[in-house]
Amino acid sequence: MSTTSPTKVLVIDDSNTIRRSAEMFLRQAGYEVILAEDGFDALAKISDHQPQVIFVDIMMPRLDGYQTCALIKQNTLLKSTPVIMLSSKDGVFDRARGRLAGSDRYLTKPFTKEALIEAVEQTLKLVLNPPAAVSS
Repeated sequence: MSTTSPTKVLVIDDSNTIRRSAEMFLRQAGYEVILAEDGFDALAKISDHQPQVIFVDIMMPRLDGYQTCALIKQNTLLKSTPVIMLSSKDGVFDRARGRLAGSDRYLTKPFTKEALIEAVEQTLKLVLNPPAAVSS
C-alpha cells in the first residue's frame, strides 16, 4: 500500500459555484482540495496546508488575484509553488499581467474537468521535471 499522500490543490475564488465545481473535478481525480474565498483567506490556508498547486481567480474583492499571486511569489518559502490564474477574461493583457505577477499558467473560466485536471498535471510535470538549462 502506498503511503504517498494526495497532491494538495488550493482553489481561491470568490464564486462558490467555481470553488465547488473545481473541488468536485479535482477530488474525482484524486487530489486533496483546499478552498478559499479570497486572497486573505488563502494566505492563511497556504501557510496551514502547504498546497503543491494554487489556482487564483483574478477578479476578487479585498485582495485580487494579481496581488495574491505576487504575495505568494514574493515569499521565499512559497515562490516555487505553481500558481495558475483563473479568469473569465482571455485577453493578451490579462495573461501578460498574470505573468508579471508571477503566475505559471492561465486557465479561462468556465473550465471543463479535463482542462482543470490537465492544468494541474502539466504544471506538476514541469515542477518535477523542469526543462534542462540550455548552455552555450
